[in-house]
Amino acid sequence: MGFFKRLFKIGEAESNSLLDKLEDPTKMTEQGIRDMKVDLDKAIQSLAEIKGLAIRSKNQVDNLTKTAADYESKAMQLLSHATSGSISQEEADRLAGIALEKQGEVLAQLEAESKNLKKYQDSVIKLDKSVHELRNNISKWESESKTLKASLQVSAATKSVNKQLTSLDSSSTVSMLEKMKDKVAKEEALAESYEEIANESKSVDDEIDKALKTSSTTVSDKLAALKAKMNQSS
Repeated sequence: MGFFKRLFKIGEAESNSLLDKLEDPTKMTEQGIRDMKVDLDKAIQSLAEIKGLAIRSKNQVDNLTKTAADYESKAMQLLSHATSGSISQEEADRLAGIALEKQGEVLAQLEAESKNLKKYQDSVIKLDKSVHELRNNISKWESESKTLKASLQVSAATKSVNKQLTSLDSSSTVSMLEKMKDKVAKEEALAESYEEIANESKSVDDEIDKALKTSSTTVSDKLAALKAKMNQSS
């Protein structure tokens, strides 16, 4: 019966330990920070892609602006050549008109591309701000997580010690200690008893030796007295 009770206690403890691990706020916080770092990497990648589009759009706007200016310059040169007589006025007007038509097409493309560039630039500003905030939050939360983790370890250690101290009065530990004290007291009493018996045996031997010594001394005294008496008679 005791074996199955202990087995049940072990299973219960392991289940509670597993539940604690699943609900461990420290591990959940660390996982949350790891997830945010993944989001940060994705945001940085998106920012780089949008910046790339903005750069390409800016180059396109610059090229279209230059092309539009070139068409206008060519139209003016054609009209100037007609004035100088290099080409006929009719031919100059025709070619200058074509140049201006081309310029109009380029200006239409320039307007559309300028809108795209504005959109990309706005997106870059927003994404850059988000990346900056996310980096700051991750750094702040990592610092707070380390502090809270250290505090949690101290609290867990304190809880464990206090729990052990509290459970002393409600467990068999005190009873075991009392039994140990009783056993020590019995062993000490038994040792003292053996010591007294040994002392008693030693005392008896001392008494016998003393008695023999006294008896021997008395005979010697008697013998000496007898010799003295015989000498007096002689």
